[in-house]
Amino acid sequence: MNDENWQEEYKKWKSGLKPFQIHLLDEGAQSLSQAWLLNTMWCDWKEIKKSKETELPAIKSSWANDPWED
Repeated sequence: MNDENWQEEYKKWKSGLKPFQIHLLDEGAQSLSQAWLLNTMWCDWKEIKKSKETELPAIKSSWANDPWED
């Protein structure tokens, strides 16, 4: 997903969102304080995305085909 659809991705990744947070993600901010809350969720999403992108892939050990093992 790209940054344009971050709200949907955030709702999938983040459990325990309050109804007001979900409404804010769906409808957008209507005041300055709501914009601050939305920005906080966006920053949280960026951190989650960053950690998900940096997860190491499963690496097959080269020792599995060791010719010296019997």
